[in-house]
Amino acid sequence: MTDNIRYIGVNDHDIDLFEGQYIVPNGMAYNSYLILDEKVAVMDTVDQRKAGDYFANLEAALEGRTPDYLVVSHVEPDHASSVKLFTEKYPAAKIVGNAKTIQFLANYFDLTGTEFITVKDGDTLSLGQHQLTFVLAPMVHWPEVMMTYESTEKVLFSADGFGKFGALDVEEDWDCEARRYYFNIVGKFGVQVQSVLKKAAGLEISTICPLHGPILTDTIPHVLELYNIWSSYGVESEGVFIAYASIYGNTKNAALKLKALLESRGCPKVAITDLAREDMAEALEDAFRYGKVVLAASSYNGGVMPFMEDFLHHLKAKNYQKRTIGLMENGTWAPSAAKAMKETLAAFKDITVLEPAVTIRGALKETDLPALEALADELMK
Repeated sequence: MTDNIRYIGVNDHDIDLFEGQYIVPNGMAYNSYLILDEKVAVMDTVDQRKAGDYFANLEAALEGRTPDYLVVSHVEPDHASSVKLFTEKYPAAKIVGNAKTIQFLANYFDLTGTEFITVKDGDTLSLGQHQLTFVLAPMVHWPEVMMTYESTEKVLFSADGFGKFGALDVEEDWDCEARRYYFNIVGKFGVQVQSVLKKAAGLEISTICPLHGPILTDTIPHVLELYNIWSSYGVESEGVFIAYASIYGNTKNAALKLKALLESRGCPKVAITDLAREDMAEALEDAFRYGKVVLAASSYNGGVMPFMEDFLHHLKAKNYQKRTIGLMENGTWAPSAAKAMKETLAAFKDITVLEPAVTIRGALKETDLPALEALADELMK
């Protein structure tokens, strides 16, 4: 990074599911940073599963020096499960965190004998030429989260903010994996993210150092713009997202027909996903990306197919809002999916459900096309 601020994080290609639920085909990066000055500060540790590599990186970067401080931005184990090992290796180092940081660490470790420095929002810590200012960011995405601004080199250590899935030795589009990361991990807490963005607006930032993903420099304006859209639940891309849950393929055929109708009408983008077979986290990402969504599902046991029911549960858990939704149901003798979906959506905030729902009975037929065309026309308005 610079002569005085060094990257000491690690890549993890052995992990199969991040947080026990998110597919990470390109692994994960656990980021940590070292600031060398009159005093030496380490910014977070890493997941204990990669502690050996991490401490090797730290020792090499220290060049014989000893840390004075360990700043803990976030106690989630993918960042803090090596804290105990750190204190055993560097017993003289003080842990810097807010009151909740220290409380939460005690839930994981016995840190008896470790000295803590408790900081509040706006407090500072001088390392010499480098000065740290602590910016509390509660519920982005845990209560104890804080960011740290280093004013000399204008670096924001942003905790989980502005992070993404994927190891750093793999090249991939930042927007896509950062979007999937944001909505699945932080998405519920848009109000809290907006609060942090307002704090960040008062800082001159040349570099953002997140706990996951690449260090950000030239793309900061773009990243901040996306975070503002995402955290305000705005529409990022014009188009329609179709999510379907089909039993024998007939509901799928109807969803594909609707896609073709939308494309023939000049829809700028039609994204579509099979909820039974494709990554649920990507489906949720697309539901937030586009302003108009179609939920197409087979009826099942007097309700809706479980994959759609699960998808709606995920959307609700992430505070899904400010969208227009069309519904499509399939049922041979007693269609029930649309009613079940409407009942769930009624608890959502600021959702417009287009009426009437499209109802198909079994296979898609010529007589179903006028209803599909009418839905396509509504979605194009």
